[in-house]
Amino acid sequence: MLNIPTDLLRTLVTVVDLRSFTKAARLLRVTQPAVSAQIKRLQFLLGYELLDKRTPGVSLTPRGEIVVRHARRLLMVNDEILQTTRDGRVTTLQVGIPPDYGGSRIPAIVARFRRRWPDINFNVNSGSPDTLMRDVKQGDLDVALAVTESEAPIEPRHAWRREAVWVRSDATRLDPQRPVPLVSYAEDCACQRVTIAALREAGRRFELVFTARSLAGLAAAVEAGFGVMVVPRGRAINAALRIWDDAPLPKLPELYCGVFVREGGNREAVDEFAEQLAELRVLPDQPGSADPIVPILALQGR
Repeated sequence: MLNIPTDLLRTLVTVVDLRSFTKAARLLRVTQPAVSAQIKRLQFLLGYELLDKRTPGVSLTPRGEIVVRHARRLLMVNDEILQTTRDGRVTTLQVGIPPDYGGSRIPAIVARFRRRWPDINFNVNSGSPDTLMRDVKQGDLDVALAVTESEAPIEPRHAWRREAVWVRSDATRLDPQRPVPLVSYAEDCACQRVTIAALREAGRRFELVFTARSLAGLAAAVEAGFGVMVVPRGRAINAALRIWDDAPLPKLPELYCGVFVREGGNREAVDEFAEQLAELRVLPDQPGSADPIVPILALQGR
């Protein structure tokens, strides 16, 4: 079985990122001939050219682009192994959040936690509820905040519920003879799931007319009249979105929120971060706050 040395992949990625052999050599603290030799060795191992010699500067061949894309993933895993096992201690917390929580109060919670634990770094990724809970169960994530349409299949450390609401603007127009125009996150999330499920159950047709990964972009689309969107009530208040309580649309179910923690690892740090993440459940229902809550279902820490 052929093994590709990671130092060769790192050299390739550095050359591509800096668009220069000279700059890559300076950053890697080697000579330019050494950089060229490593690229040639990598190409020899793979059996094909990575850099397109027909174009000036640094340009990848089609197969070279594929190699660089996978090389970045391999190098990330390599670096995470070194960071998370240095001196036998966990130095990086792997955290998972829903796609629509990137702009919430989570970054502030992370910053406050790191002031107490300055030697711990964070790797925060987003994913669907199913993916986040699976990764916690498998030990790929230390802590995850997942929002689901029903009670989670695995036990959360903390759990609470949110009220989902329709939002609109003055420009919103719904034609009962046409599909309901939806503004939604581009990635799989609980709000998108409950929206589609409610419309299907009511026999209403729908179409995704605008998708984005940021709440700012989605809020602008709603304000412009692209369509309606479903968000937690507190998120709507925080983003100054107009809540449509009497919308001629299906009633929405509550959302289930949970903080999930993997077994093992740096228990003190992981448990403390999970406790701080659970603060999202008790924030007041007012402008400028994070999501409000309906009655909390609090579970005691194991």
